[in-house]
Amino acid sequence: MKVICDSDIPFLKGALEPHCEVVYARGSEISRDMVKDADALVIRTRTKCDANLLEGSKVRFIATATIGYDHIDTAWCESHGIRWTNAPGCNSWSVQQYIGSLLVTMARQFGFSFREKTLGVVGVGNVGSKVARLAALLGFRVLLCDPPRARREGSGSFVSIDEIISRSDIITLHVPLIRDGEDATFHMFDSSRLAKMNQNQTLINSSRGEVVDGAALKNALAQKKILAASLDVWENEPQIDPELLSLLFTGTPHIAGYSVDGKATGTTMSVQALGKFFDLPCKDWEVTEVPPSLQPTEFSIDVTGKTPQEVLADAILHTYDIKNDDAALRTDVASFEKQRSHYPVRREFPAFSVKTLNDDTGRSTVFLREAGFYIDD
Repeated sequence: MKVICDSDIPFLKGALEPHCEVVYARGSEISRDMVKDADALVIRTRTKCDANLLEGSKVRFIATATIGYDHIDTAWCESHGIRWTNAPGCNSWSVQQYIGSLLVTMARQFGFSFREKTLGVVGVGNVGSKVARLAALLGFRVLLCDPPRARREGSGSFVSIDEIISRSDIITLHVPLIRDGEDATFHMFDSSRLAKMNQNQTLINSSRGEVVDGAALKNALAQKKILAASLDVWENEPQIDPELLSLLFTGTPHIAGYSVDGKATGTTMSVQALGKFFDLPCKDWEVTEVPPSLQPTEFSIDVTGKTPQEVLADAILHTYDIKNDDAALRTDVASFEKQRSHYPVRREFPAFSVKTLNDDTGRSTVFLREAGFYIDD
């Protein structure tokens, strides 16, 4: 059998070769001619899997090593007997780390205390639930908005999008891109919804670029109708709007979920799914080694005079400082795609061992452990 693979998927090379003929190509360059005699695809978001690519091909299975799957025309695939899978939750811890770094950076630059602010989380799936939990540990009041979950589970734990806007100081979006229907998220934050926000509010989008109307956001920021915004995802990627970038608090090149741990999980899930579909030995394959962290994985924090939340904030920034990615994108907007494909190693919280000094009450240790850090006793 023949498999076409995105050459930028990490850790993939060598996993399928013992069982299949494997052809690698850049995701954006995978073509109709290339897939016509392929049995399966292993891809990421840059490969649009629809009739234009797949009609007349032998493809029976598609695995995307990503949480999102809006690049796959799922209805067309299903109607043509093509099975597809994504990698739900694979990089949710990475996005949690990214948002944590952003929230800490905001607090320090704007000079606010976490406990003074309310964070509204829109979309409470694998990612949003982890973001909400970390924000609560930091001391934020947290509101949750997830209409599909509210319908299934009852509205007790959730509020409406209008209530999120009226009560939140910071709104963070963690929704899939859905273009139509009751739960459509395309331009969820358009000019009308942005107009309901005020000059003390901040908007964060690390879900899909089209969830926010970029032109409307640029106008709201230019006219100072909202306090700030941060984007990791953009309309028209990788050709992003440099004028919009110049107005943001932070802008990064779609790397919120790009921890090496998240990438390894996504690749493992994709290879195993393909193996199970075709009954190949790789159904039990997994990534076993990842590159070492660029930051010291063992470090200590003197907690003297610090709250547990402040200690947690220090630990978060030790693992990842969002300002580095923001600075890199501002320096060279045209290298958006290159920055994604050559992203430096970033490890998640469990890869780090923290020793607390002078933590007489043990409370800081509890917070760090709850966030996922390994505690050096």
